[in-house]
Amino acid sequence: MAALLRSGRCFLPRLLPAASGRAMQRAGGWLGALRFDNLALRSLPVDAEEGGGPRAVPGACFARVRPSPLHNPQLVAMSLPALALLGLEAPEADPAAAEAEAALYFSGNRVPAGAEPAAHCYCGHQFGSFAGQLGDGAAMYLGEVLGPRGERWEIQLKGAGITPFSRSVEVKEITVKIPDMVLVFQMCPEQVLCLPVALEVLGTQADGRKVLRSSIREFLCSEAMFHLGIPTTRAGTCVTSDSKVIRDIFYDGNPKKERCTVVLRIASTFIRFGSFEIFKPPDEYTGRKGPSVNRNDIRIQMLDYVISTFYPEIQEAYSDNSVQRNAAFFKEITRRTARLVAEWQCVGFCHGVLNTDNMSIVGLTIDYGPFGFMDRYDPEHVCNGSDNTGRYAYNKQPEICKWNLGKLAEALVPELPLEISELILEEEYDAEFEKHYLQKMRKKLGLIQLELEEDSKLVSELLETMHLTGGDFTNIFYLLSSFSVDTDSSKFEDFLEELTSQCASVEELKVAFKPQMDPRQLSMMLMLAQSNPQLFALIGTKANINKELERIDQFSKLQQLTAADLLSRNKKHWKEWLEKYRVRLQKEIESVGDADAWNTDRVKVMNSNNPKYILRNYIAQNAIEAAENGDFSEVRNVLKLLEHPFQEAEDFREVKEGAEEEGATAAAAACAEETRSRLPYCSKPPLWASELCVT
Repeated sequence: MAALLRSGRCFLPRLLPAASGRAMQRAGGWLGALRFDNLALRSLPVDAEEGGGPRAVPGACFARVRPSPLHNPQLVAMSLPALALLGLEAPEADPAAAEAEAALYFSGNRVPAGAEPAAHCYCGHQFGSFAGQLGDGAAMYLGEVLGPRGERWEIQLKGAGITPFSRSVEVKEITVKIPDMVLVFQMCPEQVLCLPVALEVLGTQADGRKVLRSSIREFLCSEAMFHLGIPTTRAGTCVTSDSKVIRDIFYDGNPKKERCTVVLRIASTFIRFGSFEIFKPPDEYTGRKGPSVNRNDIRIQMLDYVISTFYPEIQEAYSDNSVQRNAAFFKEITRRTARLVAEWQCVGFCHGVLNTDNMSIVGLTIDYGPFGFMDRYDPEHVCNGSDNTGRYAYNKQPEICKWNLGKLAEALVPELPLEISELILEEEYDAEFEKHYLQKMRKKLGLIQLELEEDSKLVSELLETMHLTGGDFTNIFYLLSSFSVDTDSSKFEDFLEELTSQCASVEELKVAFKPQMDPRQLSMMLMLAQSNPQLFALIGTKANINKELERIDQFSKLQQLTAADLLSRNKKHWKEWLEKYRVRLQKEIESVGDADAWNTDRVKVMNSNNPKYILRNYIAQNAIEAAENGDFSEVRNVLKLLEHPFQEAEDFREVKEGAEEEGATAAAAACAEETRSRLPYCSKPPLWASELCVT
């Protein structure tokens, strides 16, 4: 199997059922033999009307659909560990035919026997405002597959074509006329739901398609998160095609044609908080409502299905009291969500669009859109270029997830009275988050023997030091495992040199703090904040203005800063923190009998909790650029790397050779060579990466 992976070829999995897998294969298993048992469609109401374009879908949780065929589907990559959940493994013969069949089925061009394609109906609060009906606009439920041990997995095709919930990819352009100046703001739809101003809509029609760049990112990050140990949906395959759609990537009026691409997604369920918001009455701010207002019978059906299927222990414990059962369910999803976001914070992961429709009802990371792993530590880091207010910044994720749980609580009324759920939320969420976050941070710092009250302060001071020095979040933590309590002064200086090499350079800081507003625009905004606060509230916030003023101040100071001065300052900050860390480690040593055994365990724990490799934006971008030039080997390289994030990477030269053996074009090979000649996968990002923008 390892040799097959290194060859750079992709292979179609074959079905390996729990019993008599070989016999099933001889009978002609392949993908058509997947064992479907579509419980969700039997348990929840399905719309009587099939297919059709965008429309309201009242009184139903699903609408039946059909995937739209793509021209010349081609397999970009597949995740064998993810497909193993379905009982699938690599074939033993004819890999070319297998690859073609994988592309055929997982593009939606052919539907497996037993599949029942459908799109799920849900609503959601987007950027804090209720958006009404949303639903699976680009994803299709194929059905639920029984795995090797009888477990049930829902599989989806994301990007397989139009559904009743498909929505336009659009820009809303807001023009505000002020004496002597016209300000034009472009925002994506969810950011302007409440603006009482005239909007001009620009963009493409709803098509239910996804493109190569976003599909590669979702495919890779789904698998990266799993192998980091973070609850997540999985991605089985990524299939692209010669079919094209037009996308305005940055909402700047410069659309381009992109290749339609489909990702096979796998999870126990894709039901989300927003699934319970389809019953919401008209919102007091937006006026929008759910499509199934007053259908409490469906809410009861959904609760019965979700709890009995995904929380059977709760169903069994409270079968005679629905309110107690629902309260226990809400308490558990509150705890799971708190632990999930704590895990995100500990690896520097930013979701990007933490709307209620992107929150899983079983505590998984779902819907990888404009996500990002932090490079330089910045608590206010915003990974989504269209999040103009910073609502979903890194440091706001815990409170936003709590806010979303509050909206779920509202959606469960009357089956769970609000006074009960609100009390649960206040008692459980913060305590669970802080407990899990600190437990994880102790492991990342190798504090394995004692749990001291001072640990929280040590972590806070570490993050503040990272912030002051522009430290690379991932690499700083990874390096700390090589710090020794009894290091002599010479070795300490060597360690300090290595540590400070992971801090931002003067050039990197200049890019980070470069002012983002034109001086005239900033002056206008400041004047508007004073003279017309109501209008200002529509187009900006005081926090954003203050951040811009701080950016200008920092940028000005950086013009006078030399590299030597910056290094000296950074060493001073890190010396101060390392001395505190040394004292804390010494307390660990004093509590054990065998210091050497303790240190071995400490390093082992740290190395299994501090990844060497994450899906940095520049790594994903390299893979995307190669794939757009017809070379998929870099996507496969990165996938293999992310399957072992805590280990030193192997040499990938054999993958390149395998790709060439398969007849990769000279242009694709040249592109792959250029990609491999760039920085190692574990490096902090190059300067050009700071210009990457994900929306």
